[in-house]
Amino acid sequence: MEIRLYFQMLRRGWWIIVLAALLALAASLVFSLLATPQYRATASFILIPSSTSLNTGPDVVRSYDTIGSVSVISTYAQIMNSGRIYADTLSMLKLQPQDVKGYTYQAAVLPNTTILELSVTGPDPNVVATLANAIGEQTIGYSDLINQVFVITFLDKAVPPTLPISPQPLLNAGVALVFGLIAGAALAVLREQLRIPLEAFRQRHRLDPVTGVYSNRYFPRVVDETLAGNPNDVFTIGFVELTGLRDAIESLPAASLQWILRKVTDLLRKELRGNDVIGRRNELSFELMLPNTSASAANRIFERIHQALSAPLELGALGITVSLDSRIGGAEYSNNISVSELFAKAENALSSARRDNANPIYVWEMKSPFWPQPESNIR
Repeated sequence: MEIRLYFQMLRRGWWIIVLAALLALAASLVFSLLATPQYRATASFILIPSSTSLNTGPDVVRSYDTIGSVSVISTYAQIMNSGRIYADTLSMLKLQPQDVKGYTYQAAVLPNTTILELSVTGPDPNVVATLANAIGEQTIGYSDLINQVFVITFLDKAVPPTLPISPQPLLNAGVALVFGLIAGAALAVLREQLRIPLEAFRQRHRLDPVTGVYSNRYFPRVVDETLAGNPNDVFTIGFVELTGLRDAIESLPAASLQWILRKVTDLLRKELRGNDVIGRRNELSFELMLPNTSASAANRIFERIHQALSAPLELGALGITVSLDSRIGGAEYSNNISVSELFAKAENALSSARRDNANPIYVWEMKSPFWPQPESNIR
């Protein structure tokens, strides 16, 4: 299940993955074009006993055993890496330190051998080969002065390389493409994980948590959007108040009250059409929007809703019967009145419905642009 979810995230964010891969590939190619090529030359040396120091067979054996000691061969590697040898090399070549800025060198012992390998890296293939051989010559000369027992000599001299070790455009592009795909996939997953909590946050403010209908904060925005999209259409809004719950709201457990509100929501959905909108106005009332519905047509819908809510609800676990005693006030939008005016007309109609026990439904209708009837019960 988790793997399928991640695949869905990657599929939705495919463009992020492609974009990240292309950016990484482009950056790699630009780097390869702008980077200065680097060359590496390698010279190898072998350490052997001096012929003048060997008198008998046992001396030869002891000499090779001594050379095999890690400390001896490592000492020669350290001499080759020393600053003194490098300074003598530059002096011999008549070079200044700034002339070889950007060049590096490193001597290392090949495992389980008495062979040293010296590598010099830099932007000029001829210079790196010259430096490697010159450092080797200086090391050989210095070693001859301080030690007559062992001799270090060239095994292979360095030659100018023909191909740079870096940059390698194809290799760099391949690595960049792989890392770009990985980074893009990570960004796509991260984007989805950030978007889902954000959508949940928006949904939480958009919907009432108890009933699942629009919250009172968001419902006016729905009306505004409807009005902005169809400013000349006729529609009606209505407020459905559960007056019978007013006395029972403090005595009922929260779970029972939530069950009643969800039951009312189901009844409203059953009586309304698919494009009608339901909102939770407050703890005792709901708000409705009926698109393309005149006041007279809305009144008939409100009568059906009132009839559906007239049946008492039985709370079996508590042995209590609750009468909802609904009151409904509505207002028809027309003549370009504002949304606030429309809501005020509906509130006035609901107030009239509260006062008139004989007529629990009032719908305000614009009879004339010059002589509106502020409140009228349409039967």
